[in-house]
Amino acid sequence: MTRSRWLFGCAVFLASFLLFLVEPMAAKQLLPIFGGSAAIWITCLVFFQTALLCAYLYAHWLTQRSSSPKSAHWGIHLFLLLSSTAAAILWAVRVIDHSNVLSHPFLAIFAALTISIGLPFLMLGATSPLLQVWLARIETRGIPYRLFALSNLASLLALSLYPTVIEPRFTLRAQRLVWCGGFVVFALISAVLTWRTRSVLQTASANSPAEEAGSPATPLFHKPLWLLLPMGASMQLSAVTSHITENIDPIPLLWILPLGVYLLTLILAFQFPKLLPRWIVTRLLVVLLAGLAYMLMQPDGSLPLRISLIFFLAELFVASLFCHSEAYALRPKRASETTLFYLLFAAGGAMGSFLIGIASPMIFSFNYDLALSFCVTAVLALAALWRSGWEQRLVWTTSSVLMLVLVFLLHRAYERNTPVAVRNFYGSLRVKQTVGYPGATIRTLTNGSIQHGTQIFTNELRTTPTTYYAEDSGIGLAMHGCCQNRPRNIGIVGLGAGTLAAYGQKGDRITFYEINPAVEPIARNLFTYIRDSGASISVVNGDARTSLTTEEPQHFDVLVIDAFSGDAIPLHLLTTEALEIYKRHLAPDGILAFHISNQHVDLEPVVAQLAKAAGMKVMRFSTPANEELGEFSATWMLLTNSPTFFEQPDVFNAAKEPVIDTNVRVWTDDYSSLLPVLHW
Repeated sequence: MTRSRWLFGCAVFLASFLLFLVEPMAAKQLLPIFGGSAAIWITCLVFFQTALLCAYLYAHWLTQRSSSPKSAHWGIHLFLLLSSTAAAILWAVRVIDHSNVLSHPFLAIFAALTISIGLPFLMLGATSPLLQVWLARIETRGIPYRLFALSNLASLLALSLYPTVIEPRFTLRAQRLVWCGGFVVFALISAVLTWRTRSVLQTASANSPAEEAGSPATPLFHKPLWLLLPMGASMQLSAVTSHITENIDPIPLLWILPLGVYLLTLILAFQFPKLLPRWIVTRLLVVLLAGLAYMLMQPDGSLPLRISLIFFLAELFVASLFCHSEAYALRPKRASETTLFYLLFAAGGAMGSFLIGIASPMIFSFNYDLALSFCVTAVLALAALWRSGWEQRLVWTTSSVLMLVLVFLLHRAYERNTPVAVRNFYGSLRVKQTVGYPGATIRTLTNGSIQHGTQIFTNELRTTPTTYYAEDSGIGLAMHGCCQNRPRNIGIVGLGAGTLAAYGQKGDRITFYEINPAVEPIARNLFTYIRDSGASISVVNGDARTSLTTEEPQHFDVLVIDAFSGDAIPLHLLTTEALEIYKRHLAPDGILAFHISNQHVDLEPVVAQLAKAAGMKVMRFSTPANEELGEFSATWMLLTNSPTFFEQPDVFNAAKEPVIDTNVRVWTDDYSSLLPVLHW
């Protein structure tokens, strides 16, 4: 590699490393503002894909106008490098204001990211395609597509380091400062390359016409596939990421795994295109699409974390590798068409993420994201392999039809016994109605695959709390033992079906805090816990932490933290700063109850560390399932400063000392890491 190529390679590597390092950092900063919803990362992904499209558009525009060393566009590029450096420094040192949030979360996230990292992201994203064209013009050796593979290798390295090294060891502020230092280095290298390229371009451009004349023009029918094949891969990425984060937890680690797989396929497609022959990839794609189609037809099923991740990541890998490999096979031979190729490639990525991340929740009441992405992948395989003979046409025509049938069957399965289904930014809500033994109507509220409340409509059980909220559970003991038969003031973060309203008695006051505006109408109209409660019930809409921050002290006898996002409590409700807010709203001997029942994350040491930092007594309460009464196994952590609560006989006999894990640091707004507490 010549000195020029080495310097160009360093710039591309550093730009891509910083580009994909800033993505989880910026998204994690937004989690507390929008209630920790899984849709935050998907919306961020749409922004990143759209911003990358803008970056490639800028690179295309600049390369078309910078063929002359006297062009003013060189000065524009240097000015933008300087401006983006100033913006990066400002983002690194300023304190984020969490109060000014637009009414629509999608628009608010786009606005926040544009203001904070928009310009630096644009310059980082434009680097790879821009420098490839500049290097091709200088050395006249053909298009250095390997620089694109190098950029994706750097991106994959950044994504690997963030959850394993950076997030567990550094606060967000420290991460921003270090990233800013790296951006300053990138800007300096880019400025040097811009000046050197401008100086030698006139000589290099004299040889470019001959090179262009000897290269065939791209056939017209290839260009739509430059757009559509990356769109299919992006739809797969968005759908798999959405499924994982909605049903496990919206954390950087689970954002990064699918994105890392996606980037790996780009590296293989552009750097090692012959490593996996097409016939192997296509056969694997057929098998995985069929297997995961079967899994989708079990919409209420649940798999262990490892198995679920392996299945979905394997399907994402094969589907994305197929799409990216086919797009690479159709790449242009002329340097002048390179930025157009990358522009359409990025446009396809942005289109795919938009269809899954924004359009699908607005159009459909149910979540068909995975099924639709499978269907699009099959249709694209049919288009890409049409010239490969009648066998491939038959296979992928059949697959496309079967994927369409899958979408229809999934719709029928979701509609069956579903009186209400609503989908919005905060998730896919569905009320399932079934008939159980002995003939009682049972209604269950789910968000994705997670149950948020069940009611059994019999005279004996209609007002009985079910699922995680049984009389002998931690929250049941807290409700019965907090106030010695006097009227209670109770705060509950997370409404669900309103099950905890069943504990309300005459004279009690219960305040629910619910971020999803679609939940309250469901809880009031399809479940009767709120209507049947003897307490005075009120519901405060919006993020609970934001609401509690602005309210006067409420003096709650019991404050319940039960705001599930997928299968875990949003992280911003489990920090020392959040605990100080809760304590301000507790009565002197009040009880703080954390619901930590979870398939994938062990929150016990996290809550134990919070209690220790706050100087509060803490105990764990675990109860087994009782299927006849609709009770699930449940784990609660109760914190209090009361000298007598844990000494009550029922409470004392059920309480267990919590596990203190010294490897788990206390979480703050500036630091949290779920890697040490994940159940693999």
